[in-house]
Amino acid sequence: MTDTPMNDRDIDDSLRAPQPTTGDLDLEARSSLRRLTRAATHVTDAEDITEVEYRQLRLERVILLGVWTQGTLAEAEAAMGELAALAETAGSEVLESVLQRRDKPDPGTYIGSGKVAELRDIVKATGADTVIADGELSPGQLVALEDKLDAKVIDRTMLILDIFAQHAKSKEGKAQVSLAQMQYLITRLRGWGHSLSRQAGGRAGSNGGVGLRGPGETKIETDRRRLRQDMARIRKELEGMKTSREIKRARRKAGHLPRIAIAGYTNAGKSSLLNALTGAGVLVEDALFATLDPTTRRAELRDGRTVIMTDTVGFVRHLPTQLVEAFRSTLEEILEADLILHVVDGSDPFPLEQIRTVNTVIGDIAAEQKAEVPPELLVVNKVDLADPATLAEMRHVLDDVVFTSAATGEGIAELETRIELALNAMDAHVSVLIPFDRGDLVSRLHEQATVLDEQYGADGTVLDVRLPRSMARELEEFIVDPELPEPEPA
Repeated sequence: MTDTPMNDRDIDDSLRAPQPTTGDLDLEARSSLRRLTRAATHVTDAEDITEVEYRQLRLERVILLGVWTQGTLAEAEAAMGELAALAETAGSEVLESVLQRRDKPDPGTYIGSGKVAELRDIVKATGADTVIADGELSPGQLVALEDKLDAKVIDRTMLILDIFAQHAKSKEGKAQVSLAQMQYLITRLRGWGHSLSRQAGGRAGSNGGVGLRGPGETKIETDRRRLRQDMARIRKELEGMKTSREIKRARRKAGHLPRIAIAGYTNAGKSSLLNALTGAGVLVEDALFATLDPTTRRAELRDGRTVIMTDTVGFVRHLPTQLVEAFRSTLEEILEADLILHVVDGSDPFPLEQIRTVNTVIGDIAAEQKAEVPPELLVVNKVDLADPATLAEMRHVLDDVVFTSAATGEGIAELETRIELALNAMDAHVSVLIPFDRGDLVSRLHEQATVLDEQYGADGTVLDVRLPRSMARELEEFIVDPELPEPEPA
């Protein structure tokens, strides 16, 4: 086969073709990696689960297990649907879902003995190798279920940790996930057979011989000690990364640009909204926890003001406490913002539950940090996919909310207007006289403030501006008419 040379027209066409964004490349890489992982790790037989070391989860053919303790059946089914989405995000195939109605989970096996026998039959019939429980299992429940089912058993926390381990890209994100995994694992170390042998030498009955007499140390104790050492090392590394993050944050704060944090439930469309507002081109995927590393972009509003927007990690029902602690430095971006865009998935069957979950986590972090929660603008996204009845209920229940669709562009213009109004409420409205030899201040005001009017006088440039109050304090010597009346609408 001969190669056909490209002519000038072909070259021009190739240059005019749209270039892939960073998000497009990330999505392509993630999809190809997932296919490779599935092909390489597919198993059907029950695997040996008696290793003390942390195992890389190979979730291929799974059965979901839930206990319905409160709420309606629809809410319980929605919770199982979310667990199925988590399992699929981790790269597994969901075969069956088993849900039991109980007042509280069984302390021994999470579900009743009859349900365990039924579940064992389902595992054998389907050839599943993993059972995922929709809750956090105690070490005793985990061991009991694995023994009775002869299959690998993990809980919701282990599943979320595995997803985070797959999706973390930055050095800080990977370190945070490792710390969370170790915090979870250290209370669940267990061993069998030789793993419980004492680590001491010498002849039998001599207690180890010269220099080694005494009880010695079990394998589990050794593992715990090593984990504690690794956790201390990672915490030290994260402290160094936190210092770097705080320096960057201080620089952004010193720039007086309004900071907006995009927060909300996982897969609510936060990254899509960031792309729609800024054209950032970050990774967008219809999967839970697609974003773990915060993305910060500069954007220009329609009034000419420049703002900084940060896309943060999503929340989820029963977010593991280990992750909240490990990702604390990332979540602090929310509390440092001037405005929170709280994004809600309007297509979810129970969006109000999403709102309560996110507000609870943010409130807990603010209480620990003894900080105030910034003003919030509620954004209901994915209205193009939402049930009209659900939207009608939200319009009735919620106040001060914007309904958008990042996919179709519906409501984006209104959202930009609402952002401008929210930031205006935090700003000072003043008139400043800038000498002609301080053109740098005029340029800075055009970039970081909203210039409503500009006149040239004998002594300098007179600007009617709306600007952050911290910036107004810096320019106090140039202010000639503080807090002007609001300009008439055009």
